[in-house]
Amino acid sequence: MKTTILKAICVIAILFTSMMMYAQSNLLTVTGKVIDADDKDPLVGVAVQIKGTNTGTVTDYDGIFSIQVEKGKTLVFSYIGYIKQEVKVSKESINVSLKPDNKTLDEVVVVGYGVQKLSVADYELSKRPAGVNSNSSAGYYISTPATAPAYSYDSERNEEYSSFAENRFKDAKSDPLSTFSLDVDVASYSNVRRMINQGQKPAKDAVRVEQFINYFSYDYPNPTGKHPINILTETQACPWNKDNLLVRIGVKAKEVPSENIPASNFVFLIDVSGSMESPNRLPLVKSSLKLLTNNLREKDRVSIVVYAGAAGERLPSTSGADKQKIFEALDALSAGGSTAGGAGIELAYKVAQKNFIKGGNNRIILCTDGDFNVGVSSEKGLENLIEEKRQTGVYLTILGYGMGNYKDSKLQILSQKGNGNHAYIDNLQEANRVLVQEFGSSMYAVAKDVKMQVEFNPAYVSAYRLVGYESRLLNKEDFNDDTKDAGELGAGHTVTAFYEIIPVGVKNSYGGVDDLKYQKTSTSESTQGVKNNEMMTVKLRYKPLNSENSIKMETPVLISDKNKTPSVDFTFASAVAMFGQLLRNSDFKGTSTYDDVISLARKGFGEDKQGYRHEFVRLAEAMKQLDK
Repeated sequence: MKTTILKAICVIAILFTSMMMYAQSNLLTVTGKVIDADDKDPLVGVAVQIKGTNTGTVTDYDGIFSIQVEKGKTLVFSYIGYIKQEVKVSKESINVSLKPDNKTLDEVVVVGYGVQKLSVADYELSKRPAGVNSNSSAGYYISTPATAPAYSYDSERNEEYSSFAENRFKDAKSDPLSTFSLDVDVASYSNVRRMINQGQKPAKDAVRVEQFINYFSYDYPNPTGKHPINILTETQACPWNKDNLLVRIGVKAKEVPSENIPASNFVFLIDVSGSMESPNRLPLVKSSLKLLTNNLREKDRVSIVVYAGAAGERLPSTSGADKQKIFEALDALSAGGSTAGGAGIELAYKVAQKNFIKGGNNRIILCTDGDFNVGVSSEKGLENLIEEKRQTGVYLTILGYGMGNYKDSKLQILSQKGNGNHAYIDNLQEANRVLVQEFGSSMYAVAKDVKMQVEFNPAYVSAYRLVGYESRLLNKEDFNDDTKDAGELGAGHTVTAFYEIIPVGVKNSYGGVDDLKYQKTSTSESTQGVKNNEMMTVKLRYKPLNSENSIKMETPVLISDKNKTPSVDFTFASAVAMFGQLLRNSDFKGTSTYDDVISLARKGFGEDKQGYRHEFVRLAEAMKQLDK
């Protein structure tokens, strides 16, 4: 009997071994490139999946993919706005040209996210949102399969946003100076975009109007003089209150070719706590950082620090040429445990200083949902920690991920106090925009502590209001104080600010005060202003990267400029400002409606090579339906 059993076991073992050998002999490592069939451009983030399985990968920045698959199996290539293509595997090299699916481009898609545990391969790519150009390879969204339960957004219990009161009108006679730090963060727009795509009305405090405006790039002229910054202004009738004026102040930092950017010393600081386990967190972090790694040079360096219950270094400083080593370190990361964010930040700065490149680009890239719960975790504690660390010369970029427990309030503090910037990554498209397309502006500063002060001439201005920038306001004395921290400008970065102006002679419906009973109202020229055609003067201070002494620039804004034809950029940016005010239900939204936003934005499309402005109109159209 025992002999019979042993023989049976041997036969089974032989059959199993044979099957394994056969499978291995048929296992191919298939590589290839996916391009747009029309313009031949590589497609980033195409889903490549083995048909009938949950195994898959995505294409990198150059459209390249690599996957192990048995010979005879079928690979399915899916991408937003393109016709799905299936290819039977018969060789190790497969190149695919995807054709745009113009029929789907007119559909409006509300994207739902699931809360179940899934691998990145479980994700399908949704159709490209309506309005995005069919020949744009930039845009796609990651969504769960249709059977996944929809995520219930609860801002009061799960997501944290700092409350703030919007700026109000100020009297130009009694308070003629407006001072603020430039805000280079854009996280609010992509975060709110995520909410709208989920079919949810955004939380009021999640909307920061200046970050909406500055999400988009504008065609501002490059600096040509001695300063690395250029200032331009434009004045038009205010689109939400025709009696008022709207002044746009645009700032453009000098462009630096990627090959001329100094060597980078990057520390990838990655939250691997339990809250990062879902597919739109740690798996998306890995894919995002791989996009960045693909574009690093040999002289660039990468270290990886992680934190959960404790912090640790997972990859010592490694050349950007050794991409496979960096990829393997990223792939080895898994999520679990509590969140010692403060300890992770401490270690990341230590590693950055250890590998500091003098005259180089030294930067920590923090990837997290902001849910710190061990050690230094309060907003005040994090603020003190970052204020201490920013003296090291190491900059901080914060990439926010996830939903449901996203702690925007903490990440805003880190961003504002840490010589850096803050973006929210809701999909691989956004990662590609921030880390690849806008690498210079996101990852390499050309000026620091940039702040602005505007003086209004009461001869022409009765009252004024800064649109947005509530968390960036400074005291008037701070403008000339070089110890006061302010924002940084990256290479090629554009920053925009709007002032709504109530001209002299127009009734101020938003306040103002009666004449004083016990004091005489002065009628001197100094109080009434000077009629010299200057409505206001814009002053800007910045510090060169190698100096702690600021340099001042200034330019006047003429009242006669209001008669010029509005630019495409002014038209679009004012539509974005209008949209943000509607989302916040601003006291100053005036007569604006979502239809006004859509109409105005369409007039400001311009070339829109990446399709972001078309996508904005789609969001406004979706929000119009949600707000009914």
